[in-house]
Amino acid sequence: MKNKKWQYGLASGVVALATLAAGTASYAATTASQQPPLVMVPGQGGQFQENFSPFSSAALQGTMGLVYQPLFYFNASGAPATPLLGTSFSWSNHATVLTVNLRKNVKFSSGTPMTSADVVFSFDLLKKFPVLDGSGIWKVIKNVKAVGPNKVQFDFITANTSYEYYILGTVYIVPKTLWQSVADPTKYLNYHPMGTGPFVLKSFSPEMYQFVANPTYWGGEPKVQTVDFPAYNSGTSAQLGLINNKIDWTGLFIPHINRVYVNRNPKNNHYWFSDFGGANMLYTNLQNPLLKNLAVRQAISLGMNRQVISKLGEYGYEPAATPSGYAVAPAGQAWINPKLPKAFTYNPKEAISILEKAGFKRNAQGIFQTKSGQPLSFSLDVVSGWADWDADCAIIAKELGQIGIQVKVQQLAFGAYYSALSTGKFQLGMSWSASGSTPFYMYQSLFSPNGPGNWDHWNNASTTRELNAYEHSSSLAQQRQAVYALESTMANSLPYIPLVYGVGWNEYSTQNWVGWPNAQNPYAQGSPWVAPANGIILSHLRPAK
Repeated sequence: MKNKKWQYGLASGVVALATLAAGTASYAATTASQQPPLVMVPGQGGQFQENFSPFSSAALQGTMGLVYQPLFYFNASGAPATPLLGTSFSWSNHATVLTVNLRKNVKFSSGTPMTSADVVFSFDLLKKFPVLDGSGIWKVIKNVKAVGPNKVQFDFITANTSYEYYILGTVYIVPKTLWQSVADPTKYLNYHPMGTGPFVLKSFSPEMYQFVANPTYWGGEPKVQTVDFPAYNSGTSAQLGLINNKIDWTGLFIPHINRVYVNRNPKNNHYWFSDFGGANMLYTNLQNPLLKNLAVRQAISLGMNRQVISKLGEYGYEPAATPSGYAVAPAGQAWINPKLPKAFTYNPKEAISILEKAGFKRNAQGIFQTKSGQPLSFSLDVVSGWADWDADCAIIAKELGQIGIQVKVQQLAFGAYYSALSTGKFQLGMSWSASGSTPFYMYQSLFSPNGPGNWDHWNNASTTRELNAYEHSSSLAQQRQAVYALESTMANSLPYIPLVYGVGWNEYSTQNWVGWPNAQNPYAQGSPWVAPANGIILSHLRPAK
């Protein structure tokens, strides 16, 4: 890919857009000498592949949040929804109609006003191209329509308040005037992004891309004038950049973070690892006949010491998961089935006994095998360079080997790893899980037959029935009973095996910028890759001096 640099705006020859682009370039140039850029490294992975489509899972960081926005932001802390392009919403007609009031006087960075027509168009794209509708929104709504220029109405097939989050918080609004000419948005890389967010794209190269403050942002022009995204090849090089004050904000796993980072400059070097709710799981591909056997999954769960994984693999940052697979704040404990055990049991002897009772016998190498001689030997996929997960998987392989289950860890590049898990071409895999304001959202992703996280291919009439019961009920008590049943399935059937609770890696410096969220002021999730929280945070920051 050739290096490209441009002023933001479409290269269409339209005079108004060219003038706007030139004005922004001049503005950025005058402010560049007044303050340093904020350097942001959400992760590492080498050179960038140009993609700024808010409908693409491969979009570059910052596309969502900095440039494009949804209607609201839902904080995993359980705080009320933060208004973005929407200002308020309400349910009516027995929870089958969701009405959203839009913010007035919002403009896309092209200068075009944002109206209800743009919102309707963005949702209609998901209907026209179902592959873009990862949350299955058009499976639960039958219509979306504009009610005047600043109001949108969503009509549901049946009552389904659970989809409030997906509709309001996960669909990023694009300008109809530009996207209506895109023949196939599933393949469109959107080199000239124009959204409603606080920043606009200034330049791109495989080594670095840059955003500048949007002077017409509806929330007020950000104090941060320039945001640089440099490419780092590894976690080690990014960590060195952070320690040497070359990075302001990143999301890295750093062993001994106080000694390595904070203590070098206690005044300015900080971190806050916010809870995400869902667990990092051991995914078991249920298309594999051995892993489909519950006895095998039970033995795997009993054979793993989650406390060791937490303390050694995760350096104590991520606590051992509990049988529900979902971590909630103290105020949300009512969502956890009180009949479930408080913790997983580590019992290698019982694991071996279960395998023996199921008819497995050890071969000459000490590996359990079926009567036909098929060994319990599996590959375990993990991302190469994700040091904590790599360590976790090494611990898992060692511990399961001690009970007669052979595990071969495969460290893959992220693209190959994600492709393998999401297409079902794996045996075991370590990965994250979805989260939301209640455990339902994690279970919906994992248990729904077409759920975006159902990589194990779980398909069970009972769990589908409980998911439907939650979705179609407006009774808190009934929703909790449905969640309790889903949690029991997770704990007893182990379609996914929880390991440790995920946290959001988040390191930041206050040397140049202040106003970051933290445990005392969790106005947004702190990890730089979480959208639209990333744009909200950058809009809150102000110069330290």
